Amino acid sequence: MAKFIKLYNDNPSEREIKRIVKILKNDGVIIYPTDTVYGLGCDITSTKALTRVAQLRGIKLEKANFSFICEDLSNISEYVRQIDTPTFKLLKRALPGPYTFILPGNNNLPSVFKKKKTVGIRVPDNNIARAIVKELGNPIISTSIYDEDEVVEYTTDPELILEKWDKLVDVVIDGGYGDNVPSTVIDLTSGEAVLIREGKGSLTI
Repeated sequence: MAKFIKLYNDNPSEREIKRIVKILKNDGVIIYPTDTVYGLGCDITSTKALTRVAQLRGIKLEKANFSFICEDLSNISEYVRQIDTPTFKLLKRALPGPYTFILPGNNNLPSVFKKKKTVGIRVPDNNIARAIVKELGNPIISTSIYDEDEVVEYTTDPELILEKWDKLVDVVIDGGYGDNVPSTVIDLTSGEAVLIREGKGSLTI
């Protein structure tokens, strides 16, 4: 059964963050809040946990397009190729925020992502998600929690999420009701900003 941990975005409990990170370091899989929809994730360095997440999503790990949840822009530079000044200014203006930016990956990507030329990067405006990444010391992956309901695409109630995922993950974090609109996805790999998916963010590009 999954641990159900209540955290407050304004001031996440340091003790509970450490508890969650300990589980992540032991190949754990968690469900956590972001500034958009709830995410399913794990430590990007744990192949075992990444495989579990891929299986839960019904996809092959090598074909998965998971985003990296980073603490800040310095985190980003560890995993993407050097970016030009206009791109950096755009990222600085948008982040933290409800955006996923597709950027060219570099050689520091974990082994399971080595064949990928690009990586999706997120710095959510959510203190819980960023506190987990800070304590862990590297990004966690993110893939949205979908709902099988034909009307509601994303589950927003943490208790309903627990009901569905209780035996599938190690931790469900209750960070309050989530949003039901995903992040806006912007591709920056060509040197120009290309809108891939319109979501919660409304950045002028």
